[in-house]
Amino acid sequence: MSATSEHPLPARLTVSPRLRRVDLAGPEGRLEAVLNDGAADAPFTALVCHPHPKGGGSLHNKVVYHAMKALNAPEWGLLWPVMRFNFRGTGRSQGTHDGKAEAEDVLAARRWLENQYGLPVVLVGFSFGAAMALRSLKLDGRGVRGAIALGLPVRAEGLEYPYSFLKGIRTPKLFVSGDGDEYASPEALEQVVAGAADPKRLIFIPGADHFFHGRLAPMQKALTGWLKEQVA
Repeated sequence: MSATSEHPLPARLTVSPRLRRVDLAGPEGRLEAVLNDGAADAPFTALVCHPHPKGGGSLHNKVVYHAMKALNAPEWGLLWPVMRFNFRGTGRSQGTHDGKAEAEDVLAARRWLENQYGLPVVLVGFSFGAAMALRSLKLDGRGVRGAIALGLPVRAEGLEYPYSFLKGIRTPKLFVSGDGDEYASPEALEQVVAGAADPKRLIFIPGADHFFHGRLAPMQKALTGWLKEQVA
């Protein structure tokens, strides 16, 4: 039987030295997640959201994985606990893909982190996950210390992604995109960022496409550099 908001599934954890597998209570039932442990004195936790499931996106996506490493691995200097999860209808997550309601899945995962750690959350999303992460701030931005949109789509697969709501979002925001992104030209993304409330920053990775092929390290450097300057 599927869980509902009135009868949520309890979180279930399997602990290993570095990785926990977590079942979250989502709006349409279980959300499959993994949590990389961080330093005991970490000041923040982080949530990373995956790209469009219809294109094969999941918590195992390489951009999502490398974003997690930048936030969690010792060599990048942050060592935060980082959660990745599968949107509804993806992997072992229950429910059916919607295209907009996934923002509620982001909110459910954020609330689990907040309840588990009692720390502010840094929100990261890639592609569709970036769009849903930002949309979740419209639902409730409390407790989010910063938001990072990697490869934010503006036009993809015949769909338009509107972001006019960002004019009312005061959470610090970083936008990182390849200057050759197929789903957001530099001009289109600059227009989106211009309409967003401060504080904000836009960084283009030279020579990178939407998936940051061969340019993952510069993406990680942009992400961690901004966090150390603006958030950490």
